[in-house]
Amino acid sequence: MQSSILLVEDQETDVNLIAASFERAGIKHPIVSVRGGLAAMAYLSGDPPYDDRSRYPLPALVLLDVRMPGVDGYQVLQWIRQHPTFATIPVVMLTGSDSISDAGNAYQLGATTFLVKPFDFSNTLELSRAIERLLRTT
Repeated sequence: MQSSILLVEDQETDVNLIAASFERAGIKHPIVSVRGGLAAMAYLSGDPPYDDRSRYPLPALVLLDVRMPGVDGYQVLQWIRQHPTFATIPVVMLTGSDSISDAGNAYQLGATTFLVKPFDFSNTLELSRAIERLLRTT
């Protein structure tokens, strides 16, 4: 079974755009999408409804939205880096903000990289190609 990409994103339009661009870029890794920080932690921990690892394997990469209601991306990233089982999974932080302090916070918490979320198909296609290169190195 090919390793998956966990996409943690609360905006359905962004989920669809990213999935379509990955398909167009030829990224073969299946994308598993969850809608928030708590769901991401449940998925990674293998808590119900994600307790069947044959259906919900640990991902090769996490794409993590910074700004989500409830548990935000920074909190999820910090949680990931504190757990030895997940600590080495590459985490790409995604945000609509290009604030230097947002990027600094992400890197300080252990993000692999920080990318400003694209809002059109061509920018998302560039993102997907960058992700494919990252996946080849893991």
